Amino acid sequence: MISKTKKAAIWAEQVGSVTITVSDMDKSVKFYTGILPFRESRRFTIDKKTAAALYGTGMDSSTVTIAELILGKEHIYLQEFVNIEGRTIPSDSKSNDLWFQHIAIVVRDMEQVYENLRNNRVTHVSTFPQTLPETIPAAAGIKAFYFRDLNGHNLELIWFPDDIGDPRWHGNSSELYLGIDHTAIAVSNTNHQKEFYEELLGLEVVGNSENFGTEQEHLNQVFGARLDITGLRAKSGIGIEFLEYITPPGGRPFPPSSKPTDLWHWHSTIVVKNVETVYRTALGRYDIISNKIVNLESTQLPYSLGFMLRDADGHAVLVVQK
Repeated sequence: MISKTKKAAIWAEQVGSVTITVSDMDKSVKFYTGILPFRESRRFTIDKKTAAALYGTGMDSSTVTIAELILGKEHIYLQEFVNIEGRTIPSDSKSNDLWFQHIAIVVRDMEQVYENLRNNRVTHVSTFPQTLPETIPAAAGIKAFYFRDLNGHNLELIWFPDDIGDPRWHGNSSELYLGIDHTAIAVSNTNHQKEFYEELLGLEVVGNSENFGTEQEHLNQVFGARLDITGLRAKSGIGIEFLEYITPPGGRPFPPSSKPTDLWHWHSTIVVKNVETVYRTALGRYDIISNKIVNLESTQLPYSLGFMLRDADGHAVLVVQK
């Protein structure tokens, strides 16, 4: 929910997509393409050897089935680890727990979209769509609503007033769902995360907002919520937002020994010019999930090389080059 932008040198080429681990691919695709209007463009498999190296799952790893889903100009991936049952998302998860992540889906008419979701009996996080007040200048007038998919992953609907957000969200499209604006992650310390996303990966901070009040509480169902929100972008692609809870304290850390097979796993894909440089810089500083830099040319992912690591709070990131 960041509106202010500035121009500066940006090293990261693109925030390409997010990938979400699901328990049943067919059921999840039906949710995203039936209740939501994503379009499945293709489905493919990552072989055991490549999966073991990329996800750090060991040579007895399963294959990984991946579905690419498109909405507007953006896409996401769903992934299912065949014959591996990952841990489920804790039923008492809150938006200030550090495994929290969502994608923000931009809509043209919040009331009409919400009515459709309500008729389909989606699991609410928000009590109902919220309009952020004038007391939050950087986000005043934004409408938002949180809900969950079949595995408990958080999703956000967002509507921007004319003076806020990317200009492309204010065109003359007749579509109800316009695309994906950003992915947001809960963080414990914004400055520590800036070291990862700015200094290591080269994203650029483009805005900041402090969100609080009754509407924010109803939006994320965290009583007394007061958030420091920081938005970052690369040269292209969706944004990444940090959600640091000033109050209340006590958001829980990533569960111990988290793995990509766990259903709370998301990873953001960030395209850089040189994967090897990032890999060498990250060694000894951050938790690297992959066994090595992995040749991705045997997969149908549109990248040549990549590796996966965790940021300062445990969120997974796939660093790739084209």
